[in-house]
Amino acid sequence: MSKPRTVLFLCTGNSARSILAEALLNRMGEGRFIAHSAGSQPKGEPHPMALEVLRGHGFETAGLRSKSWHEFAGPDAPPIDLVITVCDNAAGESCPVWPGHPVAAHWGIEDPAAVEGDRQADAFERALHYLRNRILLLLALPLDSIDELALRASLREIGASEGATGGEQAADA
Repeated sequence: MSKPRTVLFLCTGNSARSILAEALLNRMGEGRFIAHSAGSQPKGEPHPMALEVLRGHGFETAGLRSKSWHEFAGPDAPPIDLVITVCDNAAGESCPVWPGHPVAAHWGIEDPAAVEGDRQADAFERALHYLRNRILLLLALPLDSIDELALRASLREIGASEGATGGEQAADA
């Protein structure tokens, strides 16, 4: 087995979608991936409903935290192989220069934290569902034999799958 690929999921607030994606890939990747999440303007803590939904699906949530993307841009940052934005705002922002020039993609999903009241739990479940489907597609890619151009195209296709929002592509993140 080759060394694990490191993936950074980005969203502006790093409290909902990117947190869900980090937890999903760390579990589903079964050691093939190391996932992190961050935001340009982190909220300071994960959204309570994100944690509740994850716990409802048997995820350990103790280590999840909202953090700045600057933690992953400095000289001491872990090398990142893939940067995936999961909100349209983050896709349109000027990202830091990531060490190692990772492959970037946009997987826009509606913000479940924007839904209030009785339907919020359903919105978080829907976001988790869309992210799980995309991560399954990522896990099916032949990463050890695919070239960078094909990887970019595949990640773009995954980002356009069910539940995609109409944001910009983060090709230069």
